[in-house]
Amino acid sequence: MQIEMKIRGLMMDPVTNVPIVILKGAEGSALLPIWVGVYEANAIALEIEKIATPRPMTHDLLKNFIDGLSCSVSRVVVNELKNDTFYAIIWLELDGKLISIDSRPSDALALALRTDSPIFVEERVLKVSKKVVATKEKSSDENLKRWLENLNDEDLGKYKM
Repeated sequence: MQIEMKIRGLMMDPVTNVPIVILKGAEGSALLPIWVGVYEANAIALEIEKIATPRPMTHDLLKNFIDGLSCSVSRVVVNELKNDTFYAIIWLELDGKLISIDSRPSDALALALRTDSPIFVEERVLKVSKKVVATKEKSSDENLKRWLENLNDEDLGKYKM
């Protein structure tokens, strides 16, 4: 089963200083942090803040290709978590046919923002993610999980580069 999610915020991990995209269930309390690279976080932040760039960035170019081919992004799905790595699929619709494109979640999220497409996460990914966090917290940093659970809107301020 897939759960619809929204991007709740983009922030820096206080422990590793790596950007995190926080996905939150559109209907409910599901929460999924996805650690992403700095450049990918910047691409997401630019679209969240609606900052126009003088020339198309990579995800803008991809959107232009999709539009130019009379194609549309039906949805993006974070569909797998293996070896601490998230996987995603971009579902394109072309002439009534669905086409799946393998993607990094950060790229899929950046494209979903630009195309106003829905974001989904497989329920099993949420379950596996919780188990991974629970296992890691026993052996390392218990504060990170508590920190994520206690996030408020002020904590999710604008992403700074």
